[in-house]
Amino acid sequence: VQLQASGGGLVQPGGSLRLSCAASGFTLDYDAIGWFRQTPGKEREGVSCLRFRDGSTYYSDSVKGRFTISGDSAKNTVYLQMNSLKPEDTGVYRCVTGVLCSSWSRPTHSELFDRWGQGTQVTVSS
Repeated sequence: VQLQASGGGLVQPGGSLRLSCAASGFTLDYDAIGWFRQTPGKEREGVSCLRFRDGSTYYSDSVKGRFTISGDSAKNTVYLQMNSLKPEDTGVYRCVTGVLCSSWSRPTHSELFDRWGQGTQVTVSS
């Protein structure tokens, strides 16, 4: 059972990145999967979530209108398209699974999440 995140990097403000999280060892069809953002000195933030079963999504207020989450069930992969990036988007992005996307509004409640992938670093800087 594994969540493999990729796609992070260094980008200038206003630029774009696309993160991928590929799941292996289990199917995403019955899970909610999404991204947390962790920055030193700040509380973990639930950025975005997609629930394959019903297509429900979640976006934090800080990324609404700029980030788009999507999934490919055939590839068992979820993507996060990040546009109009800002320096405050900098952090380690980690993909995580749970039951409901509403859980992403409570990212510090670890008991709501069951699988954790490694992080990918996103740095937005000029």
